Amino acid sequence: MEELLKEFLVYLNSQKNYSLNTLRAYASDLEDFLSYLTKNALNIEGLSYEIIRDYLMDLKDRGFNPFSIARRLSTLRNFLLFLYEEKGYSVDYLTFLESPKLPKRLPKILTLEEVERLLQAPDLSHPIGFRDRTMLELLYATGLRISELVNLKLENLQLSIGFIRVLGKGNKERIIPLGEIALEFLVKFLEEVRPLFLSSKSRNFVFLNRRGFPLTRQRCWQIIKEYAKKAGLDEGKISPHVLRHSFATHLLEGGADLRALQIMLGHSSLITTQIYTHLDFVSLKRAYDKFHPRA
Repeated sequence: MEELLKEFLVYLNSQKNYSLNTLRAYASDLEDFLSYLTKNALNIEGLSYEIIRDYLMDLKDRGFNPFSIARRLSTLRNFLLFLYEEKGYSVDYLTFLESPKLPKRLPKILTLEEVERLLQAPDLSHPIGFRDRTMLELLYATGLRISELVNLKLENLQLSIGFIRVLGKGNKERIIPLGEIALEFLVKFLEEVRPLFLSSKSRNFVFLNRRGFPLTRQRCWQIIKEYAKKAGLDEGKISPHVLRHSFATHLLEGGADLRALQIMLGHSSLITTQIYTHLDFVSLKRAYDKFHPRA
């Protein structure tokens, strides 16, 4: 079973161009499923609809929420499809594995005032603080994913015309405009601050740690959490995507075109981008309730 898992991950990497983080998530999900099979003296060859149903019930009993269970079922469906198409396994029960209906969960966002408090939290008199402020400004100005930010390289910057090139999910490249404030911070950071972090290990990554190594996703996430706490923000609102969601929602509220937003976010489908129209409707409803005399 372990060998099948390794082959599946190689397949995803070579045929689907999945990122390392996605591969790790798939591996974690499937390792849990294989552990369940081993614990119950079951094997891949003897899989059935009933076994998978019982596994999903086991996840529920262990306290997994519906969203986590749906994600694991999606992983399992892809794995079973791989076994069917690439290994010739019989999985005629696959069509019966429907994803559970999930409640609509809108992404959490920051208000304009909360964004300002977060951006003001770093100490600009310190090189680390200036680096962190530049990262926060760039995240909010472009809607970059955390992984895209830490992998940003010098050759991705086209500052003379105010754009950056980003290699997103599925190795899809997109070009995003920079706002004036983010551009000013980035230029000053590159000219005056980044040289202080340089080392023989730096290569051409834009954002570096104290030792000159590229920042990791985990460290970048910790940095955001630390400044959110310093700014007195609700920690329940803070997630790796919070500035991305805020960027998208605030643009839409300001009248941005949905198609343009899709391109900037790097969504392959407009359906994914439309989640932000729901957030815009929420803000409209709040405004109506607050200002209409008969609301």
